[in-house]
Amino acid sequence: MEGIINFHHDLMFFLIMITVFVCWMLFRVITLFDEKKNKIPSTVVHGATIEIIWTSIPALILLTVAVPSFALLYSMDEVIDPIITLKVIGSQWYWSYKYSDNLKFSDEPLIFDSYMVQEDDLAIGQFKLLKVNNRVVVPTNSHIKVLITASNVLHSWAIPSLGIKLNACPGRLNQTSMFIKREGVFYGQCSEICGVNHGFMPIVVEAVSLEDYLIWLKNKINFDFNA
Repeated sequence: MEGIINFHHDLMFFLIMITVFVCWMLFRVITLFDEKKNKIPSTVVHGATIEIIWTSIPALILLTVAVPSFALLYSMDEVIDPIITLKVIGSQWYWSYKYSDNLKFSDEPLIFDSYMVQEDDLAIGQFKLLKVNNRVVVPTNSHIKVLITASNVLHSWAIPSLGIKLNACPGRLNQTSMFIKREGVFYGQCSEICGVNHGFMPIVVEAVSLEDYLIWLKNKINFDFNA
């Protein structure tokens, strides 16, 4: 996500410069090339130099933008030695999560479902349509591989603040990665129309320190297996 933000800032520089230049040229043309000021219009219809300039400069700008854009595009698909593999399964109309790397706490994967909390069950201060009964908890400053699929229809696992949006397709396993630098709670929703309750599939990812993550993982496994 940090790379996307930095690229956006760099791209905005070029957009602002181009916008200012185009507006300045329009103003100059409107004010200077007036019939009252120029009774005899210009008859110049060809200029090799100016044509080379207005062709080469936009081409250079596009190349300058394209190089980091492609580098960022490929880096977003790169997964670097993940310490956790999280499998996300979209269903109508909830998410299921599977943690495969449970360290020494269990030989079995940790699997749980995440449903939206109904409005009548919300406490004061909780977000409507975003509160879930089970959050995804991940450690900060750790490479996490995310595998996404669906059990019935097409879904989309999207968390805008993390720069993640990937389709969950039945019969197909899509892959992305997460690397969260700070602790916090990040919200998202299903971004692919999947039926009547499409708008009621929130996603909540909580990033905690590695120590807190290990405590949560141990307690979660013990609770699920003892239930």
